Amino acid sequence: MTSAVPAPATCARQHRDLRGYLLSAPALALFAALLIVPLLLTLVLSFNVFDYEVGIRADHWTFEHYLALLGDSYFLEIFWRTFWISALVTLLCVVIGVPEAYILSRMGSPWRSIFLVVILTPLLISVVVRAFGWSLLLGADGLVNHAIQALGGAPMKLLYTPFAVIVALVHVMLPFMIIPVWTSLQKLDPAAEQAALSLGASQAKVMRLVVLPQVMPGVLSGTLIVFGLAASSFAIPGLLGGRRLKMVATLVYDQYLADLNWPMGAAIAIALLLVNLLIMLSWNRMIERRYKKSLG
Repeated sequence: MTSAVPAPATCARQHRDLRGYLLSAPALALFAALLIVPLLLTLVLSFNVFDYEVGIRADHWTFEHYLALLGDSYFLEIFWRTFWISALVTLLCVVIGVPEAYILSRMGSPWRSIFLVVILTPLLISVVVRAFGWSLLLGADGLVNHAIQALGGAPMKLLYTPFAVIVALVHVMLPFMIIPVWTSLQKLDPAAEQAALSLGASQAKVMRLVVLPQVMPGVLSGTLIVFGLAASSFAIPGLLGGRRLKMVATLVYDQYLADLNWPMGAAIAIALLLVNLLIMLSWNRMIERRYKKSLG
């Protein structure tokens, strides 16, 4: 009997595949070390028993932290506040960012480069610095209240409210919406819009049937980025929301550093991750279906 000899093309393909795995091995190892391993350790920690007298009992396991999340209205209220604020921030970023990206894509040189730098410049400033800036603007003696009083109105409580958190988050997250949409618009041929207009379509119909389907991948990417970052944001809610207006990230911080209940903090972090993934994957699936349907 003669054994089958692999074809040269098959050997070459296997060699290329092996070389590809070897080249990606350092990146995969770094990814596992910096993300997968910490997540697994956090997951294990969330099942440990915590006792205020002896601390973490690593040899005992429990589901009580997750049961407390599901049964305590305090935790449910904070999760609900986190996700409705994140959803509203995402919606406002879409409403503001998509038209801004469209206008940016239609600008000529050098104005396009100038406004692109203006949009990206806030990313060079720390989120903490921007949060302190908003606290100065929205405080009781801030510029906004001074302007309201100058116009004859009574000063308003703006700081440590959902309004302050939402405004600051929109300011921080807006570039993450504009850039993906602007990138998608770069692939759109302006001649397609002109052809639709020349055939009698209105500007609104051109935007709905020609432009919007083309930018949906960018809108989808932007909404996923903005929602994920807003839901896990810590500096803005911590500095502008105060101690009473808690969000999930500030709650995790309190559990770790104030109560020293690390297993509970780990359980809250894992729950935030899972709910965030569920919402984002569901949103991604829904938008992709509508996008494919519009193209088909």
